[in-house]
This record gives sequence, structure tokens and C-alpha cells, in this order.
Amino acid sequence: MHSRISLSRIATVAAALLLCLSSNFSAYAQGQKLTPVRYEETIRSLMFLPSYVALSKGYFKQEGLDVAMRTSQGTDKSTAALVSGNADIILVGPEASVYVQTSESPLKPRIFAGVTATDGFFLVGRSAAQKFNWATVKGKTILGLRPGSTPDVFLEAALRKHGLDPRKDVKIVNNLGPAARPGAWLAGQADFGIFTEPDATTLEKDGKTFVVASIGAEVGPVDYTVFTTTDAYMAKNPKVLQAWTNALAHAQADVANAPAADLAKIAATYFPGTSQEQLVAVIERYRKIHFYKTTPLIDPAAIDRIQDMLIASGLLQPAKRVSPQTILVTDFAKHVK
Repeated sequence: MHSRISLSRIATVAAALLLCLSSNFSAYAQGQKLTPVRYEETIRSLMFLPSYVALSKGYFKQEGLDVAMRTSQGTDKSTAALVSGNADIILVGPEASVYVQTSESPLKPRIFAGVTATDGFFLVGRSAAQKFNWATVKGKTILGLRPGSTPDVFLEAALRKHGLDPRKDVKIVNNLGPAARPGAWLAGQADFGIFTEPDATTLEKDGKTFVVASIGAEVGPVDYTVFTTTDAYMAKNPKVLQAWTNALAHAQADVANAPAADLAKIAATYFPGTSQEQLVAVIERYRKIHFYKTTPLIDPAAIDRIQDMLIASGLLQPAKRVSPQTILVTDFAKHVK
């Protein structure tokens, strides 16, 4: 009897101690000085839902980071901000790191975490197609993005997969900025176009635009957007990058498992002109093609494959191909807490 009472008292004291420690830790977490991080996304898109979840649910702050986000409207602009020291972390396509690695820039990019498992753009047309045939694109005009951009590289890979020469069989219009593209499409420019979300779903509302194919589904798994920093920042701030990757992993778990309606409520903050119904539809559409990565870890083979695509598009000389280990650091993703 005496033994049972002692054990009971010990359990009570232990529980109280744990509660006290938990409260003290929580107070410390709330009172600790946060490390500022200047972050730039290349465009505002639901492709980057995990980063919005991490921001909205406080995962970055829980890891001790105070993240200030900007939207640069272009991979070239984001990359320029990074190498000029005006951004600490950017979210861009892996091709940016390949290009800069072989340039004269003294600062070299380093990829440390992945967000999207493939291309998040959709091919849209001006008429519905129950079963889309890529042959119908031949001889037509496609509204693309910036020359050499990841969307155009993936579009060209999808065209080549279906026996179409991107240089001879189609005309890709890529002289419009991201913000001008929806208006140009609605004004009647081009026969087909590639759009990310929520633009593709929003354009469908007018009844004159129809999603006919997923570029990502055609090309298959290749890391499409990646968190990137510089070699100098990585050397000085490994704890920041580990904290960032930890927060991302928590958000990726939410994106994989939470109801689409709950995620749509978070996304609404970043897409105020898009209805809850549309946001849910977008998230479900992306889930259908397994678009969002479930882990920050990037397979080096993905870096090789994107370089294959760059070479095929004439954007990278084979002699300037880089080893994945030169630009990819997987340590942070492998040590996620």
C-alpha cells in the first residue's frame, strides 16, 4: 500500500514538473529573439502552398525565424536579389543555380530543400476537349513565359515527348511579364497557353478557357521549384537553414494530410480575389497529379534530369553541365526534426 502511494505521488510530481518545463519552454519560445530572413518567391502561386502554410501557422517562428516575404515576379529578379545580397533565401527553379554556377558571379547558389515534385503549369485552350490530343497543338501559338524559364523548359519537354519540335512545330510567345499574361490571354492572344494556379482555374470561370493537360503529368517527377541560398549564407547560417527546412517539413505534412477546405482558408490570405470554392478545386487538382512534395529532400537525379531538359532546349551547353553535388546540399533535409 505504501509503495503504491509513493508511486502515485511520484507520478503526480513528475506530471507537474513536465507541465512546468513545458510552460517555461513555451515562454522561452515566445520571448526568444527571432532571426530575420529576407525571402523572395518568384511569383505568387498556389504551387507554393507549403510556404504559405509555414508562414500562416507560425512554423517559421516556432523555429526562431522572422520571415519577410516578397514576390519578385521572375526567376531572374529573384536570383539577382540573391546574388546581390538583397535576399537570403529564394524559391526558384533549379535551373537558376545551374546558370549562375557556371557564371562569373563570386557568390554561388546552393539548393537545400524542395517544394514541388513537378511542373505546376497547365496547358489551356479555347475549346473543351474530352480527350486532348497533343497533335492539335501543331502549327499553333502557345503563350509561354520568359525564355529559358522553368515553365518554358518543361513545356518544351512535354512537346518533344509527343513528337513536336518546339522550334518548328509551334510558336511560343514568351515576351510578356507574368502579371500581363492573363489579360493577354483574355484579349485573344495565342491559341493555347500555360498557366499556374489559381490563374488557370480563374480563367476557366469565363467559360472560354479550358484546362486540357497538365505539363507536370506529362513530364513526370522532376523537382520544379527549390529553396535556394548562396554558399556564403549557407556557411554562416547553417542553423537558419536547418530551422527553415524543419518548418517546411511540418508544412508539407499539413499539405499532404489536411482537408483541402482547411488549406484553402490559409491560402485565401494570399489570394484574396479567389473564392474558397476555387481554392479547394485548385488544391484538389494539384493533389491529383501528386504535385506537392511530401519531404524537403531532393534526389540528385532530379538535378541531372533538369539539365538534360536544359540541354535539349539549347539553354545549356553540355560542357557546362554541373555535378548535382556542386549545387545541391541534402544535409538539412536529411536532418529534419
